[in-house]
Amino acid sequence: MNYVISLLAGAIAILFVLCPHEFAHAYVAYKNGDPTAKIYGRMSLNPLKHLDPFGFILFALVGFGWAKPVPVNSNNFKNRRVGMFTTAIAGVCVNLIIAFLAYPLYLVVIRFLYPYCATSVVAEFFIKLLYSVLKYIYVYSLFSFVFNLLPLFPLDGFRVVESFTRQINPVRRFLANYGRLILIVLIALSYIIDILCVYVPILQYFDVFYYLGWFAQNIIGYPITAAWGWILTV
Repeated sequence: MNYVISLLAGAIAILFVLCPHEFAHAYVAYKNGDPTAKIYGRMSLNPLKHLDPFGFILFALVGFGWAKPVPVNSNNFKNRRVGMFTTAIAGVCVNLIIAFLAYPLYLVVIRFLYPYCATSVVAEFFIKLLYSVLKYIYVYSLFSFVFNLLPLFPLDGFRVVESFTRQINPVRRFLANYGRLILIVLIALSYIIDILCVYVPILQYFDVFYYLGWFAQNIIGYPITAAWGWILTV
């Protein structure tokens, strides 16, 4: 039952991580003067508008993935540099807000609902499902924040680099040309290590995403847990 709960909770959590992320890109682009995403129906929270099937499955299985990129035409921005930068960071900012809101709800479920798991099988299933959904929303949102800020095309971090550099910049050109390939290699390496580290645990330390996950939860997540820890004790 725990495996079913984990898989179902992961799938639900992804909707609360990826869809607001993509909606934020579309909305901020529109506010900056570019209606492209709205014209294509992407300024919406409807999961069917945003989810990429392979990226969704990958996210559910290994904890990271992607949605369909929001179409943006930077030539429409009132201020091109400001428009590119704010549109690029909009998604990760929303993910950080979602993590901040999900964490106290997760604590509430642990404190007030989790003790009722023993009352019945049905209660145990739904309480554990809710607990897992909120936990995954928090964890996935933090990871999405860190992952998407990697300066590799086509991630948001590359768009941030793009907003501050000229097209002839050699670093920008390298990231644009090889960013996707680097990502594929890192994801494949992470997947292989996940399989092999069952037999050779030390291999996890060669997984870049292991460090990204640690950084997301322990560094980016620390202000959130500290803030709510203080708020709930006042």
